[in-house]
Amino acid sequence: MKNFKKLIVWQRSMEMTSIVHAIIKELPKTERYTYRDQIIRSSISVPSNIAEACSRESRKDFKRFLRISLGSSFELETQLLLLKENQIMKGQKLDSALEHNTEIQKMLHTLLKK
Repeated sequence: MKNFKKLIVWQRSMEMTSIVHAIIKELPKTERYTYRDQIIRSSISVPSNIAEACSRESRKDFKRFLRISLGSSFELETQLLLLKENQIMKGQKLDSALEHNTEIQKMLHTLLKK
């Protein structure tokens, strides 16, 4: 069993959930119910699956949960891009969130290769 709290990718993904919550608060009221729950779910799934991966004994299971985490990260990216593409939201917060998420994806890819 690994200590997931020491993993930088887990720490960064926890930060991402805070960033996402700040973005959600700025969504127009007309779009809050369309995007809010899905965006929050996918952002929470990233650190949750990293933590679950660390509880697994086999390397195969460890990688499986990291892949699920990576999938959630790509899902989150798609949802944030939809906000941007559909001009529901724009600005530095959204761009910063996308950059932060890309960093997490790169870290997960690296961890999967090790």
